[in-house]
Amino acid sequence: AITEGERSELVEPVLVETHERAVGEIALRLPAESATPVEWSLELLTEDGRSERAAGRSASPGRRPRLHLPIPGAPLDPGYHALRVTVERAGQCLEAQQTRIVAPSRCTSAGDRIGERGGFGLWANLYSVRSRGGWGIGDTGDLRSLLELAAAEGAAFVGVNPLHALWNRGEHISPYQPISRLHRSLLYLEIASIPELDSCPAARERIASPAFARELERLRAATHVEYEQVGRAKRAILELLHRTFAAQHRGPDTPRGRAYLRYLDSGGRALRDFATLLALAEHLEPAPREEGWRHWPPQYRHPDSAAVRRFREEHGESVDFHCWLQFELDRQLSETAAAGRALGMPIGIYGDLAIGSSAGGSDAWAFPHLFADGANAGAPPDEFARRGQDWGFPPIDPHRLRTQSYGYWVHLLRSAFAHTGALRIDHIMGLFRLYWIPEGREATEGAYVRYPARDLLGILALESQRAGALVIGEDLGTVPRGLAARLARWGILSSRVLYFERRGESFRPSKGYSRRALVTANTHDLAPLAGFLSGRDLRLRHEVGQIASDEDLHTQQHQRDRDCAALRRRLVREDLLPSDPAPLQADSLATAVTGFLCQTPAPLVGLSLDDLVGETEPVNLPGVPASQHRSWTRRMRVPLDRLLSHPIARASLEAVPPQRRIRKRRPDITG
Repeated sequence: AITEGERSELVEPVLVETHERAVGEIALRLPAESATPVEWSLELLTEDGRSERAAGRSASPGRRPRLHLPIPGAPLDPGYHALRVTVERAGQCLEAQQTRIVAPSRCTSAGDRIGERGGFGLWANLYSVRSRGGWGIGDTGDLRSLLELAAAEGAAFVGVNPLHALWNRGEHISPYQPISRLHRSLLYLEIASIPELDSCPAARERIASPAFARELERLRAATHVEYEQVGRAKRAILELLHRTFAAQHRGPDTPRGRAYLRYLDSGGRALRDFATLLALAEHLEPAPREEGWRHWPPQYRHPDSAAVRRFREEHGESVDFHCWLQFELDRQLSETAAAGRALGMPIGIYGDLAIGSSAGGSDAWAFPHLFADGANAGAPPDEFARRGQDWGFPPIDPHRLRTQSYGYWVHLLRSAFAHTGALRIDHIMGLFRLYWIPEGREATEGAYVRYPARDLLGILALESQRAGALVIGEDLGTVPRGLAARLARWGILSSRVLYFERRGESFRPSKGYSRRALVTANTHDLAPLAGFLSGRDLRLRHEVGQIASDEDLHTQQHQRDRDCAALRRRLVREDLLPSDPAPLQADSLATAVTGFLCQTPAPLVGLSLDDLVGETEPVNLPGVPASQHRSWTRRMRVPLDRLLSHPIARASLEAVPPQRRIRKRRPDITG
């Protein structure tokens, strides 16, 4: 008798191949040696709905029970296709299916999107952006203003942090540790642009009420993002607007109602499960616990349980509310991206994809068999983190990912590429290997687990080409040998950071930078230029105990002074600073660094908003708990409507040469 294992092993569950090297056949693994001929049939269902069939009879493959059959309709176009196989031999029948993914040989390139001369852009921690009409956190309206500001200076893009969904409370505020990478945080919604606001007197009256207005003014003036308080304020209005939406647009009778139904259909089960998890969390955790669904009663720990189905039926409006929030976020981002295109920006929004999501979040709940139990992802010890890093989220099991035909990866990329002209993939080394740390062990005790990089990169290239978006891989830290060459073969840009580009004690010349990279001065994990110059990040690390003693602080500050001196020498050699013995100032450093980055042969240059206004505080101190440092909360001191008039920003943007600009017009920024 044929076992279930033999049935499942008839064909590989998925095969990813590039269009140029497609083999045009399928390999069948027969269960046992036999002299009996094999009768077979194949049906190809192409992504565009075409069906091709073939059938035949083949002699027994003999001692090597493997049969190679031509695929009907080959060669296949790039896309996702399904092959159904039926094999009969000696009265026994086997049936199986293979997902056939045909990919282009490379991602969309910078040249495809921006031309050969390259360009520059601004990158921002969107949550930190301050504006006059904001609600205490940057939102899609601020992103639209940033695009206008950047386009006025001839920039090609505006880069932002991941906009993934968060718990938005306690320590669960890092954009790189979301509850879902498939969905977005409601805090980025611009309340003023939601269509239902005009027809909801209750919401307008609530916003105008004295107590609510005072709270908004307090949130706008705050030096740090108060995630829970911002969420509470927005939630109070969003619930009213959702009721108005349900009354006016429930069903297919209005254009907005039809658009919502299409969104629900495209979001499918993943959207339903995400919304259900959030509704359940509010129902089960009125005083929120940080652990998430893993500490819920057992009957609620699986999205398909009878208890969860019953909850979904009984609390349909709560579930629909969270679906509607995602719909409105998608609409606002779509219109924001369209505004960037209308301004002539060839890239527009440059998005960011985190490397993982939390164990207690939606993705781990909705895809329970995909995430590994008993391990966290992280990084081994290096010069940046001497004790290694435990990122606190579960890694994806590569074998389970492949068994599921990479469905989660496809869904993830489509969500990430939506409305973007470029996508940064955090820790892109994770597509090749990921550092697993056993639960309860130190980060020094982990080990690398290999991932099917060729398959993952092929799907990445396919989705990149379909979105017309280029890809930047964050390849900093402990990097596998040959990674840069492999990224280059797939048309993926590397990340190059000024602070790390050294030759011994000297900084690398601008002409020595990669021609296949995005170059920046720093990252969200590092000090802004003014803080680097002053050593503010070192003093902060001393305050929280990462630098243990005053003596160690003195040693590291001495090394920082040497680094700053070396950077100054490099900028002097490149005629960007005068050989002046006077102390280096933050404004002249920022301007010189802008000129330096723009002189590199890299196709893309990213200028940080923090550097343009002289911020000194880093937004994140890696490895430091929120009880010791408020990472991910520091807001910009300068509001958007005053950014272009800031002296450092003005001088730095004037240092961008004409060949780096797309075009330039007079700014019209209202904040």
